[in-house]
Amino acid sequence: MGRGTRPLGLAVAAALAAVGAGAFSAPVMARSDNATLQSGVARVHQGNGGELDVNACPAAPRGFASCSAHVRIDARARSATPARPGTTASPNAIGNNGGYDPAYLRSAYNLNVSGGSGLTVAIVDAYDDPNAAANLASYRSYFGIPACGTGCFTKVNQRGGTTYPAADTGWSEEISLDLDMVSAICPNCHILLVEADDNSLANLGAAVNEAVALGAVAVSNSYGGGEYSGETADSASYYNHPGVAITASSGDSGYGVEFPAASGTVTAVGGTTLNQATNTGTRNATETAWSGAGSGCSAFVGKPTWQKDSGCSNRTVADVSAVADPNTGVWVYDTYGQSGWLVFGGTSVASPIVASVYALAGRPGSGDTPASYPYAQTSALFDILSGSNGSCGGSYLCTAAAGYDGPTGLGTPNNSAAFGPAQPALGALSFTSAAQTLTAGQASGAMSVAVSPAPASPISVSLSSSSAKGLFATSASGPWSSTLTVPVGSGGASFYYEDTAAGSPVLTAASSGYSSATQTEKVNAGALARVVLSPASASIARRGRVVFTASGQDAYGNAVALTTTPSWSVSPALGTFSNISGGSATFTAGSSTGSGTITATVGSLKGTASITVHR
Repeated sequence: MGRGTRPLGLAVAAALAAVGAGAFSAPVMARSDNATLQSGVARVHQGNGGELDVNACPAAPRGFASCSAHVRIDARARSATPARPGTTASPNAIGNNGGYDPAYLRSAYNLNVSGGSGLTVAIVDAYDDPNAAANLASYRSYFGIPACGTGCFTKVNQRGGTTYPAADTGWSEEISLDLDMVSAICPNCHILLVEADDNSLANLGAAVNEAVALGAVAVSNSYGGGEYSGETADSASYYNHPGVAITASSGDSGYGVEFPAASGTVTAVGGTTLNQATNTGTRNATETAWSGAGSGCSAFVGKPTWQKDSGCSNRTVADVSAVADPNTGVWVYDTYGQSGWLVFGGTSVASPIVASVYALAGRPGSGDTPASYPYAQTSALFDILSGSNGSCGGSYLCTAAAGYDGPTGLGTPNNSAAFGPAQPALGALSFTSAAQTLTAGQASGAMSVAVSPAPASPISVSLSSSSAKGLFATSASGPWSSTLTVPVGSGGASFYYEDTAAGSPVLTAASSGYSSATQTEKVNAGALARVVLSPASASIARRGRVVFTASGQDAYGNAVALTTTPSWSVSPALGTFSNISGGSATFTAGSSTGSGTITATVGSLKGTASITVHR
């Protein structure tokens, strides 16, 4: 494909035309305000960086569902294409030239994608995508994913036949998005696309039942509609399938609950804003709640036994989450009403990602409700701590917080362990050395981890720290290594820890099949090594004033209290100092103009700042 601006579908093109012509009666608002503007079927949203996205599907009346896909329509996204594996992407764009590809998504969630072989992930959507198979093949080929062979991809209608419903450009975008996300996350999985006759909840529900009847171990539903009094009965009829993971998008209109995400037997998947820096297989990300993700307390569905949050007596949405913000979106290949590469967001991205992670974890237990699995294994999830999707008095129902919250649930995948049955532990790890108080940059005394019962074969233990500056070694002289081997018949093994960040790092010892152990250490700042002034530079008029503050740091940048009052000077003599107290001093400019250096001296250490005096 060329890199010029590509044509878009009719609804998207209409939205662009409306934006360009100023057709809206209100300004396009930032995504953080959850603004939604109507233009026919197009609902346009603008991000803080000028990104524009539009809903792929129109709003739906009661009893019907809208898909949860958002396509980027700003010129930056429309003119870009992803780089092929092995070629260089732009360093100035998020992910791969402005969107995440399979390698980035797998890295963000620490996924080993070797699992899922022979298992089927089903996608349920409305209407037909005539180009589904061809688009899927193009996506897989472009990113080096093995082609779908015989039995890898199957498309049926809601009765399992091959007489497909009418085609629809918006739902075709949703279908392309869903199929590509399954390919990205579970490349060894079979993919089943079940196309409902239309977007009524009754027909979509019938398609879910057909997907289960055809052997799917996970079924993704990237759609939703408003809650209604009959949804409890419909949940039982369509979305209660023991032994099958059913996922549903939480919605894209911010705080509020949709169905089928409200179903108590469904894994409701919320959304995040993801900033993953690398595609090398390891998470290097910041992640916050996406302002558009749905969440809240269901008006009709009772609370599942595994949900324990106290602020909602009914079912709380969501359970878990994954990337959904269109401004940190994913690459999708679609040619029905489109012309190739597009960047998508919405919780439509998150639902098939999580359904595919369920498949990576293996076939669910035959009588299990897989929606309960993450609640028993929260340590295998990334807890999302910040972000909000609306106004709910600041409660966890619309605000990300430690532990469970509405917009992101229990968090995002950290490998697939939270999405399979909990495994009985082979034993337990424990720290057998007392917590230590360290000095930044200096190694601890010997620490030790024990395994109980003593292993019959060597056990590899992974050591980690909540501090990004923490390092481990298996001997006092190094080298650095975060892997510790407990030998046969031994109760434990020793290690050493060093950290250059002051604080209270939590150390974790973990080994597959064993319950993990944690211990909190104390790291104090080192000796005073430098003096730092704030502000680092100032510009004031003649006879103006500015307050400078001196603070101390150790060699690693940790704060160190100044025990003596600094002496202050300026060169050349552009003014005088007064109100010297603690680490602060007020500089008053004289009648001369020019530039100089402010110096605060503490013993043999000096901190400097620049000063400019102008007319």
